[in-house]
Amino acid sequence: MAGSRTSSAAGSTSEFGADLHLELSGPGLCAGLADALREAVRTGRLAPGSRLPASRSLAADLGVSRNTVVEAYAELAAEGWLTARQGSGTRVAARVEPHRAASGPPRARPDEPRPRYGLWTGAPDLATFPGTQWLTVARRALAAAPRDAFGYGDARGRTELRIALADYLGRARGVYVERDRIVVCSGFHHGLALMAQALRVRRVRGVAVEAYGLDVFRDVLADAGLHTPPLYVDDHGARIDDLARLREVGAVLMTPAHQYPTGAALCPERRMAAVEWARATDGLILEDDYDGEFRYDRQPVGALQGLDPERVVYFGSVSKSLAPGVRLGWMVLPEELIPEIVAAKGHGDYMTSALEQLTLAEFMASGAYDRHVRSMRLRYRRRRAQLVEVLRRRAPGIRVTGMAAGLQTVLELPRGTEGSVVRAAARHHLPARGLKQFRYEAADCGWQFPERDALVFNYAAPSDSAWTGALDALCTVLCQQGARSGRGR
Repeated sequence: MAGSRTSSAAGSTSEFGADLHLELSGPGLCAGLADALREAVRTGRLAPGSRLPASRSLAADLGVSRNTVVEAYAELAAEGWLTARQGSGTRVAARVEPHRAASGPPRARPDEPRPRYGLWTGAPDLATFPGTQWLTVARRALAAAPRDAFGYGDARGRTELRIALADYLGRARGVYVERDRIVVCSGFHHGLALMAQALRVRRVRGVAVEAYGLDVFRDVLADAGLHTPPLYVDDHGARIDDLARLREVGAVLMTPAHQYPTGAALCPERRMAAVEWARATDGLILEDDYDGEFRYDRQPVGALQGLDPERVVYFGSVSKSLAPGVRLGWMVLPEELIPEIVAAKGHGDYMTSALEQLTLAEFMASGAYDRHVRSMRLRYRRRRAQLVEVLRRRAPGIRVTGMAAGLQTVLELPRGTEGSVVRAAARHHLPARGLKQFRYEAADCGWQFPERDALVFNYAAPSDSAWTGALDALCTVLCQQGARSGRGR
C-alpha cells in the first residue's frame, strides 16, 4: 500500500474511539497519516481540544498497523499540533489556531465594540427560559409518548400539541379554532413561507405589508414572486382605507394587536374595515400575533381572526413567550386553505420535531405555559415602567411612544439625530436600532414618509445583571445627544 492513495471513512463502533474521516496520501502511510491529521487541524475540521481516537482504534479503522498511528501521533505532538497525556488521551493542542478562509465572517474591527447588553429587537430575556421545568416536562412527555410519535406523522403536527393549542388560543387570544385547522410549523418565518407558496398557487400577485416592519418577512414574500406594496402606519395602526387603491393585492400581512415596531394597536374601526375588505375582495388577512399576550395597561386585545375565521390566517409562536430557539410556531387556517398548506409543507420541511411538540403540549396542558407567560408579563411590565421613570428623570426631552405592550418601545428623538444616536449607542455597547431601519417605502406607493427620528429600544432582553447598566448607558447616550442638539440650535 505504500505510495498509493487511500481514502477511508471510519465506520467502526469500537469502544476505543470516535469515528474520524481521513484522506491518506504521500510516499508512506505514516507520512500520509501525519499530513492528513495536520491538514484537519490547520483547517479547523479538528478543533482545539478535540480528542482523537485511540491508536488501536484508528489503526483498525484505517487498516494500518498500530505503530504507524503511534509514530504519526508522536510526530505531530513533537511539532506542537497534538498533546498526549496519560489518562487524557491524544488531543488537538489548544494553542493551535485553525486557519479561516477569506470568505468566513469578518472579525470586528477595534473601533467596533461588541454589544454588552442584549437589546436586539424582538428578543425575549433568554436567561428566564424555564429550563428546569422544560426538562421535567420533556421527560414526562417522552415517557408517555406513543410508539408512533417518532415516525413520519401528520404534516399538520402532533395531535397532542394541536389539542393544547386549540384550548390555549381560544381562551387566551380569542381565536376561533378547531384542532384540525391548526398546522404546526417551525416559527413564523416558516409559516409565512408556506403561505407564500399557497398564495402563488392561487395566482395571488401581491401581498400588502405594513410600512414599518422587518425586511426579512417582505423578502420571504418577494422570493415567492409576490409584489409587496406598503400600507402607511399611523398612531391607529395600518391605514386600511389605502388597500382600495392597491392593485392586484390578494392578501395583507399585519400585526394588529401590537404593530411592529411602532407599538400602535389597530383601532376597532380599522379592524372591521380590514375584515370587510377581505370579504369584499375574496382576500386574506395574514395576522402575525407575535407578542399578543404581553399587554400591560389592560387586558390584551383579542386576535383579529375571531372576527372572521374564514378570511384571516392566524400566526403564532413561542419565540417571544419562551425562546426563538425552541423553533415552534403555528397557523390557524381557514378551512379551504388547509389542504394547500399541508401540500406546501410536504414539499419542504414536512416534519417539526416530535419531541419538542410533545414537550410543549405537556407544558401547556400542565398549566406551566400560562404561569410562565404571566410571570414574564409582570417582569416586562416592571421593566417598561422603570424605563419610563428613569427617562422622565434623566432625559425628560425623550418621549416614550407606543402602547404599554410587548418587548420593545419607541423613543422619539429630536429631528435629524437618529443616525448619531444609533452610532453613539453602539459605542456604548447598546445594539439599538433606529426606526428608519424598519421603514419600507416603495417607489410607487404614492406618498412620502414624514420625518420621524426614533430609537427602537428592547427593554425585555437584557438579563437582570445587565439591565441597570443598559439603562444607564441609554440615558448617557440620550443626554449627550440632547446636549449636542441643544448647542446646535
